Amino acid sequence: MRLTTKGRYAVTAMLDLALHSDKGPVSLADISGRQGISLSYLEQLFAKLRRQKLVTSVRGPGGGYRLAAELEGISVAQVVDAVSESLDATRCEGKGDCQHGEVCLTHHLWEDLSTQIHQFLNGISLADLVARRDIQAVRARQDQHQHSTAEQIACSQL
Repeated sequence: MRLTTKGRYAVTAMLDLALHSDKGPVSLADISGRQGISLSYLEQLFAKLRRQKLVTSVRGPGGGYRLAAELEGISVAQVVDAVSESLDATRCEGKGDCQHGEVCLTHHLWEDLSTQIHQFLNGISLADLVARRDIQAVRARQDQHQHSTAEQIACSQL
Protein backbone atom coordinates (compact mmCIF):
# COMPACT_ATOMS: atom_id res chain seq x y z
CA MET A 1 0.00 0.00 0.00
CA ARG A 2 1.25 3.42 -0.85
CA LEU A 3 -0.04 6.88 -1.39
CA THR A 4 0.99 7.85 -4.91
CA THR A 5 2.29 11.17 -6.18
CA LYS A 6 -1.21 12.35 -7.10
CA GLY A 7 -2.47 12.12 -3.51
CA ARG A 8 0.72 13.54 -1.99
CA TYR A 9 0.78 16.49 -4.38
CA ALA A 10 -2.92 17.22 -3.85
CA VAL A 11 -2.47 17.34 -0.07
CA THR A 12 0.68 19.46 -0.41
CA ALA A 13 -1.02 21.91 -2.76
CA MET A 14 -4.12 22.19 -0.58
CA LEU A 15 -1.97 22.80 2.49
CA ASP A 16 -0.02 25.49 0.60
CA LEU A 17 -3.33 27.08 -0.40
CA ALA A 18 -4.51 26.97 3.21
CA LEU A 19 -1.27 28.56 4.44
CA HIS A 20 -1.43 31.42 1.94
CA SER A 21 -5.18 32.03 1.61
CA ASP A 22 -5.14 34.93 4.08
CA LYS A 23 -3.81 37.16 1.27
CA GLY A 24 -6.66 36.38 -1.13
CA PRO A 25 -6.80 33.92 -4.04
CA VAL A 26 -3.62 31.90 -4.52
CA SER A 27 -2.33 31.26 -8.03
CA LEU A 28 -1.27 27.80 -9.13
CA ALA A 29 1.96 29.38 -10.40
CA ASP A 30 2.77 30.47 -6.83
CA ILE A 31 2.01 27.00 -5.46
CA SER A 32 4.10 25.49 -8.25
CA GLY A 33 7.04 27.75 -7.41
CA ARG A 34 6.92 27.06 -3.69
CA GLN A 35 6.29 23.33 -3.89
CA GLY A 36 8.13 22.31 -7.05
CA ILE A 37 5.03 20.75 -8.61
CA SER A 38 4.52 21.31 -12.33
CA LEU A 39 1.85 23.84 -13.22
CA SER A 40 0.11 21.48 -15.66
CA TYR A 41 -0.09 18.77 -12.98
CA LEU A 42 -1.56 21.27 -10.50
CA GLU A 43 -4.15 22.31 -13.10
CA GLN A 44 -5.28 18.68 -13.40
CA LEU A 45 -5.44 18.23 -9.63
CA PHE A 46 -7.31 21.49 -9.03
CA ALA A 47 -9.88 20.63 -11.70
CA LYS A 48 -10.71 17.53 -9.63
CA LEU A 49 -10.62 19.46 -6.34
CA ARG A 50 -12.97 22.07 -7.83
CA ARG A 51 -15.41 19.37 -9.05
CA GLN A 52 -15.49 17.98 -5.49
CA LYS A 53 -16.19 21.52 -4.18
CA LEU A 54 -13.03 21.70 -2.06
CA VAL A 55 -11.79 24.82 -3.88
CA THR A 56 -13.29 27.63 -5.91
CA SER A 57 -11.59 29.53 -8.69
CA VAL A 58 -11.39 33.30 -9.03
CA ARG A 59 -10.86 34.59 -12.56
CA GLY A 60 -9.08 37.69 -13.75
CA PRO A 61 -6.09 39.69 -12.52
CA GLY A 62 -5.23 38.70 -8.98
CA GLY A 63 -7.23 35.52 -9.47
CA GLY A 64 -6.40 32.03 -8.36
CA TYR A 65 -7.96 29.56 -5.98
CA ARG A 66 -9.62 29.74 -2.58
CA LEU A 67 -10.70 27.01 -0.23
CA ALA A 68 -14.41 26.33 -0.60
CA ALA A 69 -14.84 25.59 3.12
CA GLU A 70 -13.25 26.49 6.43
CA LEU A 71 -9.92 24.82 7.21
CA GLU A 72 -11.59 22.76 9.92
CA GLY A 73 -14.07 21.39 7.41
CA ILE A 74 -11.59 19.88 4.96
CA SER A 75 -9.90 16.61 5.91
CA VAL A 76 -6.80 15.08 4.35
CA ALA A 77 -8.94 12.07 3.37
CA GLN A 78 -11.33 14.33 1.43
CA VAL A 79 -8.41 15.75 -0.55
CA VAL A 80 -7.01 12.31 -1.33
CA ASP A 81 -10.47 11.00 -2.27
CA ALA A 82 -11.11 14.03 -4.50
CA VAL A 83 -8.20 13.19 -6.78
CA SER A 84 -9.42 9.57 -7.04
CA GLU A 85 -6.51 8.29 -5.04
CA SER A 86 -6.84 4.84 -3.57
CA LEU A 87 -5.63 4.07 -0.08
CA ASP A 88 -6.32 0.39 -0.63
CA ALA A 89 -3.75 -1.94 0.92
CA THR A 90 -5.10 -5.09 -0.77
CA ARG A 91 -3.42 -6.55 -3.85
CA CYS A 92 -6.77 -6.91 -5.58
CA GLU A 93 -7.83 -3.26 -5.15
CA GLY A 94 -10.62 -4.38 -2.82
CA LYS A 95 -12.28 -6.64 -5.39
CA GLY A 96 -11.74 -9.82 -3.39
CA ASP A 97 -10.31 -11.76 -6.33
CA CYS A 98 -6.72 -11.78 -5.07
CA GLN A 99 -6.13 -15.53 -5.23
CA HIS A 100 -7.33 -17.17 -8.46
CA GLY A 101 -10.53 -15.14 -8.41
CA GLU A 102 -11.21 -15.74 -4.71
CA VAL A 103 -10.40 -13.88 -1.50
CA CYS A 104 -6.86 -14.59 -0.28
CA LEU A 105 -5.95 -15.53 3.26
CA THR A 106 -4.99 -12.00 4.34
CA HIS A 107 -7.50 -9.99 2.26
CA HIS A 108 -9.57 -8.88 5.24
CA LEU A 109 -6.48 -7.86 7.21
CA TRP A 110 -5.34 -5.51 4.42
CA GLU A 111 -8.89 -4.29 3.92
CA ASP A 112 -9.07 -3.39 7.63
CA LEU A 113 -5.72 -1.57 7.33
CA SER A 114 -7.08 0.46 4.42
CA THR A 115 -10.09 1.43 6.54
CA GLN A 116 -7.84 2.45 9.46
CA ILE A 117 -5.65 4.62 7.20
CA HIS A 118 -8.70 6.34 5.72
CA GLN A 119 -10.14 6.96 9.19
CA PHE A 120 -6.80 8.35 10.37
CA LEU A 121 -6.58 10.79 7.45
CA ASN A 122 -10.23 11.69 7.85
CA GLY A 123 -9.46 12.78 11.41
CA ILE A 124 -6.84 15.32 10.27
CA SER A 125 -8.08 18.65 8.94
CA LEU A 126 -6.18 21.33 7.08
CA ALA A 127 -6.59 23.42 10.24
CA ASP A 128 -4.76 20.75 12.22
CA LEU A 129 -1.86 20.84 9.77
CA VAL A 130 -1.73 24.65 9.56
CA ALA A 131 -1.49 24.80 13.37
CA ARG A 132 1.61 22.63 13.51
CA ARG A 133 4.88 24.43 14.31
CA ASP A 134 6.93 22.21 12.01
CA ILE A 135 4.69 23.08 9.07
CA GLN A 136 4.85 26.79 9.92
CA ALA A 137 8.67 26.55 9.95
CA VAL A 138 8.69 24.98 6.49
CA ARG A 139 6.28 27.66 5.28
CA ALA A 140 8.58 30.42 6.54
CA ARG A 141 11.57 28.83 4.80
CA GLN A 142 9.68 28.41 1.51
CA ASP A 143 8.30 31.96 1.62
CA GLN A 144 11.78 33.35 2.30
CA HIS A 145 13.23 31.35 -0.59
CA GLN A 146 10.45 32.53 -2.92
CA HIS A 147 10.99 36.15 -1.83
CA SER A 148 14.77 35.87 -2.41
CA THR A 149 14.24 34.35 -5.85
CA ALA A 150 11.80 37.13 -6.80
CA GLU A 151 14.36 39.75 -5.71
CA GLN A 152 17.09 38.09 -7.77
CA ILE A 153 14.88 38.09 -10.85
CA ALA A 154 13.95 41.74 -10.34
CA CYS A 155 17.61 42.75 -9.95
CA SER A 156 18.66 40.84 -13.08
CA GLN A 157 16.06 42.71 -15.12
CA LEU A 158 17.47 46.12 -14.19
